[in-house]
Amino acid sequence: MSDQNSIIVDLKFGRDDVAKALKTAFPGRSVIDLGDPTQKDIDLSQASYAVVWKPDPSLFSRAASLKAIFSGGAGVDHVLSVPGLPNLPVVRFVDRSLTDRMSEWVVWQCLHHLRHGFAYARQQRAKTWNEIGGQPEARDVTVGVMGLGVLGSDAAQKLKTMGFNVIGWSRRNKEIAGVETFDVATLDDFLARTDILVGLLPLTAETHGLFDRALFSKLRRNGVLGGPIFLNAGRGGSQVEVDIIDCLRDGTLSAASLDVFEREPLSTESPLWQMDNLVITPHAAAASDVRALFRHVEEQIQRVEAGQPLQHVVDRSVGY
Repeated sequence: MSDQNSIIVDLKFGRDDVAKALKTAFPGRSVIDLGDPTQKDIDLSQASYAVVWKPDPSLFSRAASLKAIFSGGAGVDHVLSVPGLPNLPVVRFVDRSLTDRMSEWVVWQCLHHLRHGFAYARQQRAKTWNEIGGQPEARDVTVGVMGLGVLGSDAAQKLKTMGFNVIGWSRRNKEIAGVETFDVATLDDFLARTDILVGLLPLTAETHGLFDRALFSKLRRNGVLGGPIFLNAGRGGSQVEVDIIDCLRDGTLSAASLDVFEREPLSTESPLWQMDNLVITPHAAAASDVRALFRHVEEQIQRVEAGQPLQHVVDRSVGY
């Protein structure tokens, strides 16, 4: 039976990673690991906290005494979409390691496209020794980051450090040192100046299916890269994959890098696998470090027990 000190862990992560991290996590507290078959039917009625990623739909009806819910990642749509979600604080995972990993992926992909990664890979396979001339510098390319939360703001700053011209967009205007920013009213102006579009948006009613042909057609077409490029490491539901496929084929997009997809894992039947102007990574841009996640949760619980407010609480009215 659970007690008021219990923490429920329901993470659809690699089983070995979770089990290993739990060996040293939450000292002095009872842990119910729903990934362990021997614990899946334990009474949850008195547990106070839950750490979840794509939780079982019955969890919240079984755990009626929860005080807070902690997302296992930066995204929270997997929690907010669960039927019967109680009116409790939902806390996003914000951590240096998660932020750094996302920025690394964004910088890596921007450099891949800047430095002719596809062309040199083809030449390597063909055993062709040929330096591609007329290569632009990072300063010649404008990267537009859509989504200026913790992850997007950090990625924008690191892209600037690499020399890219960086602009940013968010639903409500934000100020970032050295980065020109845009909002809903100026979206078209933002797109018209963007050579590489980076999607780091949360999934909400407003962002669902946002990245479509109509949006891609507004990107800058006369830039030094020969056409606009789309990167998405935010949420798969924000993109229309049929449009991405067609736009990569007809030149509306010259290239893309995708880490997230409408349905995951990506079907082996998807035409995306066969596209030679697309980089695919398996939702691995910023995989959560389970040990860091548990440290984050413990710190937040300590705040609650010390009478301090939780940090990184989701505003349900906007979905992030």
